[in-house]
Amino acid sequence: MKQARPYPRLIVTRKAARALSAGHPWVFEGEVLRAEPAPDGCDATNGDVVDVFEDNGTWQGAGLLSEQSKIRVRIVTRNANDRVDAAFWERRVRWAWQHRVTCMAGRSLPGTEPDTTCCRMVFSEADGMPGLVVDRYENVLVSQVGTVGMERLRETIYPLLLKVLAEDGQEVSAIYERNDSPARTKEGLPLYKGWWEGAPAPSTPNVMIRENGLAFAVDIENSQKTGFFLDQKYNRRAVRELARGGRVLDCFCHVGPFGLNAAAGGAEFVRCVDVSQTAIDLAEKNARLNGLSERMGFSCANVLDYLPELRRDRARLREEGGPFDLIVLDPPAFTKSRGTVAHAARGYREINCEALRLLPRGGYLATCSCSHFMTRDLLAKAVADAAHVANVQLKQVEERQQAPDHPILWGFPESHYLDFFIFQVV
Repeated sequence: MKQARPYPRLIVTRKAARALSAGHPWVFEGEVLRAEPAPDGCDATNGDVVDVFEDNGTWQGAGLLSEQSKIRVRIVTRNANDRVDAAFWERRVRWAWQHRVTCMAGRSLPGTEPDTTCCRMVFSEADGMPGLVVDRYENVLVSQVGTVGMERLRETIYPLLLKVLAEDGQEVSAIYERNDSPARTKEGLPLYKGWWEGAPAPSTPNVMIRENGLAFAVDIENSQKTGFFLDQKYNRRAVRELARGGRVLDCFCHVGPFGLNAAAGGAEFVRCVDVSQTAIDLAEKNARLNGLSERMGFSCANVLDYLPELRRDRARLREEGGPFDLIVLDPPAFTKSRGTVAHAARGYREINCEALRLLPRGGYLATCSCSHFMTRDLLAKAVADAAHVANVQLKQVEERQQAPDHPILWGFPESHYLDFFIFQVV
């Protein structure tokens, strides 16, 4: 490298260098050969920017150091001309927001809100800000910080988020921090949640959002993740388009977005099922908010038990609103590690088999997985095996992924985590 750089250095193995050059942004603990001080003699401290070099002297990028994590460095740039300062992070924030505007602002349903009023504004490594997730819910941002580097940069990046949105005419004034994920302990970070003190705090963490023209009450303080699952926005539209005139079963419904989209699309009846009574209560509230209660029913039940029960008891099936023409399976991640993938595959096979046994010929199944360990091919095999056991043949209608505000970074398979299929039983 010809120009001098001001950062401490980490020298890494050839294996790490190959992964970095292929686009993966992580350096693992066991891949670090040694650390070297910056030109001014200062050693790196936890959360600092460090330059990463292969042992032969080849520069591989600059990243944020995490001394307590097995992921020792997360690369933020491969441009040797970059200086990782406030101007650098402002560019990253602007690029992230412009991506959402470009890919989503023109896709909203006729007569409804822009799709950028509720979207993921920052998606960690995929937006060059590893360890930071920021979701927009109307006039509030909800952030999750998962790395020590981003924890140190909060006071730099948060004002930039508000500045970039304000300059685009977006009315966003507050940031709620959901830094209560147990994953933070791997970085030695404390768990907490609350309003960021650098901006005025609203009186309540309950916000009203609109997605696909539907209203949803969201509790950003206590709901899962940041409050709502934004990644299925366009997949819910696909279900809406299939639902007209049919009877729909929405399994693992959470607060009801798939079911409400089906009802809004003209479904004759929609049954929403979730194991959480809190989620069911919110789904019922959302149905009332949208004037859809009369065509919807809600059941608190474990889907893994509920589906076999409906198959065995036809009277119960009728009580629940069946037989159904369309079944939606949106389960939580059955696996969060590579070691449990085989067990998870059996779970996906079982629930898809039970759903297929309930559907008539000509019925539709919308099914998905939200774990990057359960890859697209593994999910497809699980569904194919389920169809074989259920003795039905499937015709694929659509194959989809996460919405473009959750971009997939090639070379970084961890950013691709949601796969979604729609099939017809033939």
